Amino acid sequence: MKQNDIQPTSGSRKDRKRLGCGIATGHGKTGGRGHKGQKSRSGGKVMRGFEGGQMPLIRRVPKRGFTPLSRNEFQVINVGQLESFKAGSKIDAAKLFEAGIVRNAVDPIKLLAKGELSKKLTLTVAASSASAKAKLEAAGGTLTVVEAK
Repeated sequence: MKQNDIQPTSGSRKDRKRLGCGIATGHGKTGGRGHKGQKSRSGGKVMRGFEGGQMPLIRRVPKRGFTPLSRNEFQVINVGQLESFKAGSKIDAAKLFEAGIVRNAVDPIKLLAKGELSKKLTLTVAASSASAKAKLEAAGGTLTVVEAK
């Protein structure tokens, strides 16, 4: 096989629309924009959420409560999930991410007490419940709490 022999799979590539190139193209005259209206004009765009002049959904729905900008959203792990690690291992966010227990290694992690632990582990997390800490220490492990960013 040579580089000049390579062909795309048939049907995988389409020709682009040749707009305004006469009636024969099928996209002549109005160029696929239809007749009249805002979207047919040059520079005619509709802002996101615009509903043609009717009151937009975001303004119709009642607003309730308060969402603090500085809220810490923790990734939650349970003591029982740590059973998959080898005894004596040091576990941090990167190791938990590698094991597929948390969705990313950046967001803060909180340890909760669901499940049982029988291995001695050294764990570094951003937060922990008191009962989870007690279970980890009862198994002979240690818990280090680092401040969440």
